[in-house]
Amino acid sequence: MEIMRLVVTGPVGAGKSTFIRSVSEIAVVDTDRQATDETSLIKQKTTVAFDFGRLAFGPEMALHLYGTPGQSRFDFMWDILIQKAHAYILLVAAHRPREFVDARRIRAFMRQRSQVPMIIGLTHMDSPNAWDIENTAIALGYLNADKCPPIITVNPNEAASVAQAIITLVQHSMQNCLV
Repeated sequence: MEIMRLVVTGPVGAGKSTFIRSVSEIAVVDTDRQATDETSLIKQKTTVAFDFGRLAFGPEMALHLYGTPGQSRFDFMWDILIQKAHAYILLVAAHRPREFVDARRIRAFMRQRSQVPMIIGLTHMDSPNAWDIENTAIALGYLNADKCPPIITVNPNEAASVAQAIITLVQHSMQNCLV
């Protein structure tokens, strides 16, 4: 069986665990624990190691989805999970621009450790405070559209939206392999 490993990363509360739960065909393995720091202002539980889900495409192909913790104190898990990844998606909550710096730090961390293809998924785009794709790209450090990875809107609560994000990530990954 061929396995493609996709990492879902991003700051706290961007929707990583929900993203994986929306499409996993197995019960998601998670390491959620009660939030005890400033994370508790955003949500009650937080991932402290990783989430794991699986999506099969027939008997010979499966996607393994690994969700990282969002807190930088768990960056040792980012390092472990990105090492064998084939591609990753950076989820960013578009309605919390103060956390864009965290997203930039995660992206830089991942890029230092792996050159696998990546895309950016903007979550919470239905919020009245959400930044649009163009301004978010600039805030994330992409001043030149030619050097920017694909940026898409993702609703982690909707399986169809998550599936489309995975298709975009896989297509982008395959295009990079052909170059």
